[in-house]
Amino acid sequence: MTRIALLRHFPTDWNGERRLQGRVDRPLTEAARQALRGLALPPPWDRVAIVASPLSRAVDTAHLLAPHIRPRLDARLVELSWGEWEGLTVEEVPKEPESGAPAVHRLGWRGRPPGGESAAEGWERVRPALARLAEGPDALVVCHKALMRVILGQACGWTGPDGGTVEIKRGRLYPLTLLPDGTPTAPALPVRLIPRAAGTGDAA
Repeated sequence: MTRIALLRHFPTDWNGERRLQGRVDRPLTEAARQALRGLALPPPWDRVAIVASPLSRAVDTAHLLAPHIRPRLDARLVELSWGEWEGLTVEEVPKEPESGAPAVHRLGWRGRPPGGESAAEGWERVRPALARLAEGPDALVVCHKALMRVILGQACGWTGPDGGTVEIKRGRLYPLTLLPDGTPTAPALPVRLIPRAAGTGDAA
């Protein structure tokens, strides 16, 4: 069976402002680029293929972290669409009347932002991409927080209405196994990126 590791892209200005990005293509900050130049993939993930979302924040994360590996881009790995909420800060998103909490935190598996995409719909989109990966060698997948929660949620059995508890931290790989049909299973403990050895990597 194929093993993959999921990695969230490094920060953009909108991440710092707590804005929902979704399909909006914001670039990495210069601080994020500098941080990536000082990091590397730990073995054995430093020798696998890389597949990335085509949004520039994911592509540039992959390139800066592993300049010796050319990523394959797959449009099915783009972030969930937040629809009318894209560009809003978490605080600006409409609140749930009962709890006063931002609605973005209470969408669950089938809740959908206005004009956006639910976690269930995101799963149906990314599922064929995982099935393709399951046919090949181990790979690193550089993508986005909400989509990672969908994939890891499937691996952990989260498909309920109340949402999941999968925590995504930056600078960590989230390994799991793909069954032959692409179903994610057997999630392992996250693995930290490691410092890059002096004199290696892209000096640009």
